Amino acid sequence: MNGCYALYRDGQSAQRAVNALRTAGIADADIAVITSEPMEDFEFGAMNRHTRIWYIASAGGLLGLALGTWLTRMTEVAWPLPTGNMPIVAWWPNLIVMFELTMLGGILATVATLLVSAGLVRRVPKLYDPEVTNGKILVGVENPRDGAAVERALRSIPGAELRTV
Repeated sequence: MNGCYALYRDGQSAQRAVNALRTAGIADADIAVITSEPMEDFEFGAMNRHTRIWYIASAGGLLGLALGTWLTRMTEVAWPLPTGNMPIVAWWPNLIVMFELTMLGGILATVATLLVSAGLVRRVPKLYDPEVTNGKILVGVENPRDGAAVERALRSIPGAELRTV
């Protein structure tokens, strides 16, 4: 069994299913909840929100700034143009290129982090059911250690449509 999930009609049932999975010993990081609309009023709407995207975007920006500084300075030093008692490395015009490469580094790092953290570059698809687009809420566990306990927890809520992958 690769995964076990159940579909629920409303947020209260889905929250009870999440609580039943927690009682069965499943960690929050292993519980998948997929909805067609934000469910911020329920506790499961705030699960697994921690991300390091700010740090990664900042590192990408710093890398872009370092690259922009190196590129502009090395270009001016490699091909020096005599400018009549003015410095060869002109920082004011270089700031434009440095700014643009800083933004490019930050943007590329953010997009890459988003693709990886959202699971869009996975080989194996996550739990999903087309009924989610019709308003149902999917609550499940991918690769459960104890499949029977997960099935019991998901079935304990009335109105659950249990499915396995």
